[in-house]
Amino acid sequence: MTDFNPASLAQVDKTRFSNYKVNLDFYNGEQWPQAGKNRQLVFNYAKIAIDKLTSYLTDSLNFSCPPVDDSDGAKKTAREAEAVLYQVYSQNNLQELDYETEIDAAILGDGCYKVTWDATGKRIRVTSPDVQGLYAWWLGDDLSKVWRVASRYSLTKDELKLLYKKDITKSSATLTELWTDKQFTLYLDSDVLEDKPNPYGFIPFVIFPNVRQPKHFWGMSDIPPLKQVQRELNRELSQLSRILEVSGNPIAVLEGVESAEEIKVAPGQVWTIPEEAKAYLLDLLAGGGIRLHVDYIDMLYRCLHDLSESPRAAYGGIERELSGVALEVELQSLLQKVRRKRITRTVAYIRRCQMIFALHKKFTKQDFTAIDTRIIWGAVLPQDRNRLAQNEQLFVQSGVHSRRTAMDELGIRDPEAEFAKWLDERRQILEQNQQNRAKSTRGGERERATAAEMETESLTE
Repeated sequence: MTDFNPASLAQVDKTRFSNYKVNLDFYNGEQWPQAGKNRQLVFNYAKIAIDKLTSYLTDSLNFSCPPVDDSDGAKKTAREAEAVLYQVYSQNNLQELDYETEIDAAILGDGCYKVTWDATGKRIRVTSPDVQGLYAWWLGDDLSKVWRVASRYSLTKDELKLLYKKDITKSSATLTELWTDKQFTLYLDSDVLEDKPNPYGFIPFVIFPNVRQPKHFWGMSDIPPLKQVQRELNRELSQLSRILEVSGNPIAVLEGVESAEEIKVAPGQVWTIPEEAKAYLLDLLAGGGIRLHVDYIDMLYRCLHDLSESPRAAYGGIERELSGVALEVELQSLLQKVRRKRITRTVAYIRRCQMIFALHKKFTKQDFTAIDTRIIWGAVLPQDRNRLAQNEQLFVQSGVHSRRTAMDELGIRDPEAEFAKWLDERRQILEQNQQNRAKSTRGGERERATAAEMETESLTE
């Protein structure tokens, strides 16, 4: 990579990295534009909205590998492929990693997975690099064709010696990984530490946007739409807090008094003032003024729910009983936002599974690359399992869809394996019923023979 200089990355994507930092600081509670002397409260609804949406998004995520045909060999291969995926899922704690990555993507606007082979542990490693050190190059106007990726991160002196047997005089150094389909180059600061053919044959990064910007490679964060209303809510609540504090410690107002050095507000305090002077306590809550602040806060609160697309019902704040359809209508904005995000996540997770199969083939010689992967998302809304099961039973009996589809709708992780178990149980039950009928038939013949013998003996007598 003679045309690449790691130092040049410092001048690339400055605006994107600046936005990353601003959004991350806002999520962490740095929401006042300027620090002031007065009280500045932070009610971090932006963080709660992102955490809540991510919980809905990632709940009950499963994978399925449908067989390429109905043969026993294809079904066996599909089950083995699923076993590989779930083994990698378990070994890398992907349930936790997926949640953390989704939080990161919602804040920054972009997410990333890296799929590599761990030569020491002899297993596939799935990690989530920090997109704040990630760079990508794509071909022309085709955003799906990424031909080069660079990843920058820092290592301490001890970490560098442990991983690469390299001694440095500084306390830390910056490493830059440069990947193409054919070549891998590792830079230590600006020096080439390693340069070799790509051991995988593909770029092992899955970069995906939080929400896709049309005609843009990098995505959009969930933070910007919430900034203005979040700051206004913080300002108004801080102001109301100061008003209530002053009202609890009232201000004494004197009229016609030249000096007020001895005037103090305290329980049982007696004031001596001139005959024509007036003294009273300033009541900031008189005339219902506090109601204006509360109404304004309620309006900001509604705006915050609208902009975050997370209605109050998403937080469990339902003050009336709602049917399943009514609850779905109530949460329609949240459902639509989750679906929009799941579109991009489905593509990213399938690409990740394809990389897992490619590495599994390369290092274990077991080929699952022809197997398709289905991403099975959990239901966003609470489900009435009994009602859902009844509906699916009617659909299967009326031929609307198959048992496998019904199991998908009910959230069965592996419909093929479950259907195979059902067939096996049905076969065993039928065999047992046939055996019981055969025994019953033989028993009836013996009873009839015994009755005939007794009748013959009685006639003989």
